[in-house]
Amino acid sequence: MMRARVAFAGAIHEAAPRRSGAQSPPDSTAEIELADGRVLREEQVVWLPPFETGTVIALGLNYADHAKELAFGSQHEPLVFLKGPGALLGHRGATPRPQAVKFMHYECELAVVMGRPAKRVPRSEAMRYVAGYCIANDYAVRDYLENWYRPNARAKNRDGATVLGPWLVDAADVDPGNLNLSTFVNGRQVQSGNTRDLIFDVPYLIEYLSWFMSLSPGDVILTGTPEGVQNVMPGDDIVCRIEGLGWLKNTIVAERGHERPASGEGWEG
Repeated sequence: MMRARVAFAGAIHEAAPRRSGAQSPPDSTAEIELADGRVLREEQVVWLPPFETGTVIALGLNYADHAKELAFGSQHEPLVFLKGPGALLGHRGATPRPQAVKFMHYECELAVVMGRPAKRVPRSEAMRYVAGYCIANDYAVRDYLENWYRPNARAKNRDGATVLGPWLVDAADVDPGNLNLSTFVNGRQVQSGNTRDLIFDVPYLIEYLSWFMSLSPGDVILTGTPEGVQNVMPGDDIVCRIEGLGWLKNTIVAERGHERPASGEGWEG
């Protein structure tokens, strides 16, 4: 089952794909059906993250090929960081690129959505706590990384830089251990991978995280991205696809100028 949340006519609605177009690249012909039966084209609505989100927990360098791509050695423990609600954006939204940066890139990721409270869950029972899955595109500004093992907030927690959606797909309908991932920039494929190549897989991550922090329904685990990241610029259309979860589209826009804080000599947004 696939479901989404959209804003239309001053209200928030649950929605479902009208037809199999959910698995086709997003365009002006795809249709969705609101819970009240109205049928709309997907560009007629404002897409929101497809569920009420809680804590967003992100994984860095969780594919060996991506770690190698960035000249980073092997990991013995997951690299974990958190995101605030302002970072989240829905399907077909616009992600700002800061004016002065040299390298900003997409990251197509499998997002795991928790469905039950979880504390000290063993790996063998971990999948019982998952509600479903969706696609994430978690942008990073490489200029701002202090180092690959300590991504700072303005590199990985920027407003509008974490796109979720378009659909939340029930856990029963997905095998998270064998899903193809791909990314397209302006229609050209630039990234390809499979979740079987995760260094730390979904059951391990739930066990690991729940051992030191409580997980709640709506919490999200972003599982990392494979190799193939490239610089993107204002005007670029980015589409991420994960097998069985649909296509997630968004556009890069130029970040609007702003005044530098008085205490921020040399600071750039």
